Amino acid sequence: MIRFTIALLCAVLSTAVLAKTKDCEELKKEIETKIQASGVSSYTLEIVSKKEARRNPSMIVGSCKGGTKKIIYQKNDR
Repeated sequence: MIRFTIALLCAVLSTAVLAKTKDCEELKKEIETKIQASGVSSYTLEIVSKKEARRNPSMIVGSCKGGTKKIIYQKNDR
């Protein structure tokens, strides 16, 4: 009975952690940090709706608000 209770408690706690969604601005800042660390100086990150992001799925670098918003990346040429 104790093992069952512990397993149930672990399942509930892990579900709560997985269900948490990231804030779009927070995720965008994390992605910006990684891009800048790799040496890219001229780029654009934009938060768009899932529908808008379908036009060019190769530009998607992140997902937020439970998958309803996408962050797209475009490297600007000099």
